[in-house]
Amino acid sequence: MQSRFAGFYLFLSVILSAAAPAAAANVPRGAQLAQQWCASCHVISSNPPAAIQQGPPSFHTIAQGPLTADQLHAFLSHPHGAMPDLALSRSEIDDLIGYIGTQR
Repeated sequence: MQSRFAGFYLFLSVILSAAAPAAAANVPRGAQLAQQWCASCHVISSNPPAAIQQGPPSFHTIAQGPLTADQLHAFLSHPHGAMPDLALSRSEIDDLIGYIGTQR
């Protein structure tokens, strides 16, 4: 009986690990999107200039902040405040969040 459960869990882990790469963020694409959509207002690189103007938080600050990936996804899906109305797809948002995560 336990071997049947062990087989099931092995099968389930193989299926889940095979699906994971398809759902992974495309970080280089996220960097490209950050440059296209975000760089005019945010410092997006991990090597910011010596003098930083007052304004929106840098990607490093966002990455170090308390927001989870799900919260960032919700925010980027429905920007508000001074943010422009971005028309990013779900996968583009995932890619952008993946890039932000590299700024930790």
